[in-house]
Amino acid sequence: MLHFSPGTALLLATTCLLATEVSTERVVTCDDRGNVQLLRCDIGVVRVQSALYGRTDGETCREGRPRKQLRNTECSQNNTVDIIKRRCDGKKMCEINTDVVRISDPCVGTYKYLETYYTCFPAIRVIACENSVADLFCAEGQVIYVYGAEYGRRDQTTCIYQQPSRQIEDVECLNPTDKVAESCNGKNRCTISARNSVFGDPCVGTYKYLDISYVCEYPVV
Repeated sequence: MLHFSPGTALLLATTCLLATEVSTERVVTCDDRGNVQLLRCDIGVVRVQSALYGRTDGETCREGRPRKQLRNTECSQNNTVDIIKRRCDGKKMCEINTDVVRISDPCVGTYKYLETYYTCFPAIRVIACENSVADLFCAEGQVIYVYGAEYGRRDQTTCIYQQPSRQIEDVECLNPTDKVAESCNGKNRCTISARNSVFGDPCVGTYKYLDISYVCEYPVV
């Protein structure tokens, strides 16, 4: 078994950055408490294309529902796609409970659902354990475009070397951040520290890591 010290940034890249994205996936989750929508990529990272919380037809999630709850097919909550993109873009796997997007009721009395379209976008992924640095770089002539970044902890398998169990228990420590993009976008190479002093401390007592997904692009002239 390989072990990595906390001072090591782990570079996990796809073996080939494909020129095109894979086919678009559609996921629908009925609005029942406890239901979880899963977006997952075996290759690449999630790129949310569109998302709807509401109802646009009378067929989806209709089982067991009275007709009056299915009549309104022009029901859509604003900003749903922004919520899903912020939570899921740049991740290999993302779970969303409808509670996350239910910030209002766009159509009282209508039974709603969460519908998401996404693709798996080929990207370079860098993970830097807390108190280490992440080094992002591109080939000559290309520049960095950060697709997603998060400082926290999502699992009990990343950055766990020599860490006590109590410091890796919290896997709901989610803190998306724009600071990596603000520091690195448009540069050929960029180094950023994975520290609480940079990103704040979203879960005190938990050993965290910085998870970054980015692509290398030729700058637009």
